[in-house]
Amino acid sequence: MLSYEVVQWGKPLEKAERETPKPKGSEVLLKLKFCGVCHSDVHIRDGYFDLGGGKRLPMSERGMNLPVTLGHEPYGTVVAAGPEAGDVSIGEDRLVYPWTGCGACARCREGLDNFCMSPRCIGLQRPGGYADHLLVPHPRYLIDASGIDPAWAATLSCSGLAAYSAVSKLNPIPGEEWVAVIGAGGLGLSAISLLRAMGHKFILAADIDNTKLNAAKKAGAAAIVNSRDADAAEKIKKISRGPIYGAVDLVGTTDTARLALDALRKGGRLILVGLYGGEIPLSLVTTIQRALTIQGSHLGSVEELKQVVALAREGKLQPIPIQKRSLSEVSRTLDKLKAGAVVGRVVVEM
Repeated sequence: MLSYEVVQWGKPLEKAERETPKPKGSEVLLKLKFCGVCHSDVHIRDGYFDLGGGKRLPMSERGMNLPVTLGHEPYGTVVAAGPEAGDVSIGEDRLVYPWTGCGACARCREGLDNFCMSPRCIGLQRPGGYADHLLVPHPRYLIDASGIDPAWAATLSCSGLAAYSAVSKLNPIPGEEWVAVIGAGGLGLSAISLLRAMGHKFILAADIDNTKLNAAKKAGAAAIVNSRDADAAEKIKKISRGPIYGAVDLVGTTDTARLALDALRKGGRLILVGLYGGEIPLSLVTTIQRALTIQGSHLGSVEELKQVVALAREGKLQPIPIQKRSLSEVSRTLDKLKAGAVVGRVVVEM
């Protein structure tokens, strides 16, 4: 089995040849075709998340031990299954839900693996999709995404799912109200498409990159603002003719969260998704008096991923720009993501 692994935090991934695993128990083995390259892997490869205020969350505290194979947007063909896997469709292609939990706690039994306090996620605590084969712990994590371009389908398990779960937390959105999508990368383009699929049209995209803003306009944003502008919040409010109903921050910096909060109306909602890192000073009195809702949104459930796939299959969710690269280019792709030089999404092809 070929894989590309993090052997030293902050360093390029290294090629490795290992014995192809054999599924045991309820495990299922896939021969991978694609794996999306997510911006989260930039931080994971560096070995930490920036918590703000000079604090860091080391990946070792999230149960990751080197060497580790990243990649949490895998798509491939089922080639083998363990004796307890049940009726598995050998030879058929499946999208993988990667946010697997311990399998035994109350959250996992509810189907909310993404809320498990002892996560065993594919591409983090379990070997991931930057490889030509992948073990999945149970067939319930395999999603039939037939009828959808498989390269795009691969990205639905993270960027599509995370965006869907985040924008759903804004519902019900009053029809005449504006929503800001902050960050027009792959996740932002997915959020715009999902908002439109849910029937919302007053969508404003904010980003520091005009190329990405143009992509957001093509994806269906009704207006765009460069968030580097000193008066970006005022420009947002001018476009929407007043403070806005909600914002989804898909970047997650001090500046982007501040921009969102400055643009919100009384009773407004801010959904935090991006993991770039930072912190914001928050006045308790002002937050109460403005009746603000500030909510984190972390990934989504298996059922939510099925709903995303259904929207895509029905043609309600429009594809985002996808670039295909060989698996050998995965480390260079992470470098490009870190530099902000990718429009849309990249998937590596096995």
